[in-house]
Amino acid sequence: MGDANTVENHEKGKKELASKVKQEPMDVDPPDITSNHETSGNLKQSNHCDEKDFALSENLTDQKEKSSSVQFALRQMKKDDSGISISKSQDEDEVDIDKAESSKDKERSSKNLNIEKRNSHELEDKQPEDMNGQSSPDSGNQDASFSLAEFPDGICEFSEKSSDLSSNLETADKKDKQTTKEEAAKTKGENASVFKGKEEQTKVQSVCDDENSDDDQLSIKSEDVSKMSDSDDEKNYDPTPNVPKPKYKWFLCNEITNRQYGTPNGYSSDLFRFHCSGSLHMIERLELMYKMKNHDGCVNTLHFNSTGTRLVSGSDDLNIVIWDWTVSKPVLEYQSGHRSNVFQAKFMPFSGDSYLVSCARDGQVRLAELSSTGVCKGTRKLGQHRGAAHKLALEMDMPHTFLSCGEDSVVFQIDLREEKPEKLITCKENDRKVALYTIFSNPINSYEFAIGGRDHFVRIYDKRNIREEKPMKKFCPHHLVDSDIRANVTCLVYNYDGSEILATYNDEDIYIFDARHSDGAEYVHRYRGHRNNQTVKGVNYFGPKSEFIVSGSDCGYIYLWEKESEHIVQYLYGDEGGVVNCLEPHPHCPALATSGLDFDVKVWVPSCEHPPDLSELKSKICLNMKEREDDRKRDGPDNYDSQMLWFLMQHLRRTARRRERMEGQEAEESSPHSSDAESDDEDTDAPQAIQCSQS
Repeated sequence: MGDANTVENHEKGKKELASKVKQEPMDVDPPDITSNHETSGNLKQSNHCDEKDFALSENLTDQKEKSSSVQFALRQMKKDDSGISISKSQDEDEVDIDKAESSKDKERSSKNLNIEKRNSHELEDKQPEDMNGQSSPDSGNQDASFSLAEFPDGICEFSEKSSDLSSNLETADKKDKQTTKEEAAKTKGENASVFKGKEEQTKVQSVCDDENSDDDQLSIKSEDVSKMSDSDDEKNYDPTPNVPKPKYKWFLCNEITNRQYGTPNGYSSDLFRFHCSGSLHMIERLELMYKMKNHDGCVNTLHFNSTGTRLVSGSDDLNIVIWDWTVSKPVLEYQSGHRSNVFQAKFMPFSGDSYLVSCARDGQVRLAELSSTGVCKGTRKLGQHRGAAHKLALEMDMPHTFLSCGEDSVVFQIDLREEKPEKLITCKENDRKVALYTIFSNPINSYEFAIGGRDHFVRIYDKRNIREEKPMKKFCPHHLVDSDIRANVTCLVYNYDGSEILATYNDEDIYIFDARHSDGAEYVHRYRGHRNNQTVKGVNYFGPKSEFIVSGSDCGYIYLWEKESEHIVQYLYGDEGGVVNCLEPHPHCPALATSGLDFDVKVWVPSCEHPPDLSELKSKICLNMKEREDDRKRDGPDNYDSQMLWFLMQHLRRTARRRERMEGQEAEESSPHSSDAESDDEDTDAPQAIQCSQS
């Protein structure tokens, strides 16, 4: 019975061992079986440990795959954030690498499983053949127990094969990892090279784009700089006053209603004309009516008669023309009798337009007697200045007397009924003579007159109390007193009631002085934007109550300012030669006559249907102001004008010949036909070139 039990126990132990070997994996070393109880316990423990190790290895591989995917995602995000665009081919390459790695891992795991199954089958076949059972002292126990002596060959072969399998698996894993690393490195290197090439291309393209953009930016910057410079010039030289623009004060419906009611309503019929002529609407509607051409030189003077039906003009061609300006036709043309440029010609008041006085560069003041049939009876000399005589001043309530001034600093009072003129003053400043360019009488007080010349001051005198070195009043802009600016008064006029004096300065601005203020008072208005440098410019009021200021400019434009606001409300292109010198408003209606370097007379009337376009006004006046500042910086105190030098040479060349003629013709001056003889003699000697600049 004992032998039978031992045999059964031995067979049971072999079956249990075979079943356990089938269930457990064969990639670990077999347990060291020392006794029946120890072998069974150690085998279970080893199997349990193998399961844990296999689970841990799977977890590690999962973690590695996750970490690799996370790193790849981070790399993608960094690339995207860096601004480098990733193409579709690059993304597909990365996906192919991941797929290859995952397929290789699956193949490797399947190979390991096949090897484990094959080894387990071999072990089942060899274990029953090699085992020889021996009974143990505890054979009654159900758990099988084995000793090393009972299974020496099987255990040894099992341990050797299991160790070989584990070593083979480790080497295979190492080789697979190395190959995958190498392939991954190769693919990464290829991708890196592709990325580098594309990065270089993008860099080169970006550099080219940057260069092109730099060129574009430079061109844009240059345009911006020019615009900024233009804008800076407008800001620095813009003379526009910081006050609101003038508003309309004349309304047609109200004025027509008041005119219809007439005098019982206390409204004079003349007020309609006054209000209309001085309204802003009339100024804005001014346009060129026509050009009157009959002179062969630049026109230096214009003057309407008292009724406004005739207009007289004088020119460098030494002729004086009387126009019917309404039909643009000359009524009378005659030789002035002057030997040089005619500077001014005016109708004597209350004479029936039968007397016309003139002055010229030759210093003479002459009188022309006109018949009612439209014929000039003759001319005679009334006075002689030792320099050029530029202006005449009429006394509006005196038909026989007027004033003249010249560059010899002398003011004459000339009476047509007397043979010789009366010398009123010789203008001096600190014992130095001041050449005179302009004179004007007060329209309300004929005893009062104002003069201006080659210094900064406007001087007012009273004929009843004349002191040469001390005028009644003297005005000057305070910033010009003791300044280095060589500003001269080229023209001055009184307003309609004699309360204001309007004066324009050479290469400076236009100023209004209140004649009622005390001596040395500052100006009350200043008008800027024009340019007065090349010639002796005129200035005038416009409107029946002197509501506007009108002046010419070296830029060829005519500028009109509103008196109170000092804003330019209209500008007109008035001369193709480039300079507008003379401006004569009509005495009763809103019409304007102008002249300059052109050989014609232009008449402007308010017939335009559209308001003026002032879009280019700012650029023109800023350019005038900038040119004036540049000339001041460039010109020195000893810098002479070329035209002035030219005239000096011409003047010296004619002096000897004129003296000879004057000695021979002095006795014939009193005869009525002597002026015609003089003009015939002087035709060959008359200068034909433009001589409009001041002497």
